[in-house]
Amino acid sequence: MSKNVSIFYNPKCSKCRLTMDILNDKGIDTTVVEYLSTPPDKATLIEVLSLLGVEPRELMRKHEAPYKNNNLDNPDLSRDQLIQAMIDNPILIERPIIINGNKATIGRPPEKVLDIL
Repeated sequence: MSKNVSIFYNPKCSKCRLTMDILNDKGIDTTVVEYLSTPPDKATLIEVLSLLGVEPRELMRKHEAPYKNNNLDNPDLSRDQLIQAMIDNPILIERPIIINGNKATIGRPPEKVLDIL
């Protein structure tokens, strides 16, 4: 079984590792994007948000220091400003994000990946 599946992955994240285990067990070829070292660009983030059907703040890890330090809970911030904050501070991006063609999910819990395979 070979599909065009990609995952936004952080090797230190247990949910990312568990999700990769599920993909590997299913024999799915997966493109791994280590987003902390190669952050997505604006177009990619906009596409991911669209596939997930969420707004930028819903994709953000609100307990991370950059969220608090940059006052990203400010309701006056624009969608573009929030997207730029995720590009500038990729640690803010929720993980793992799994993309399969025109479907995407956040692997929390990791078994959610099964919904888009």
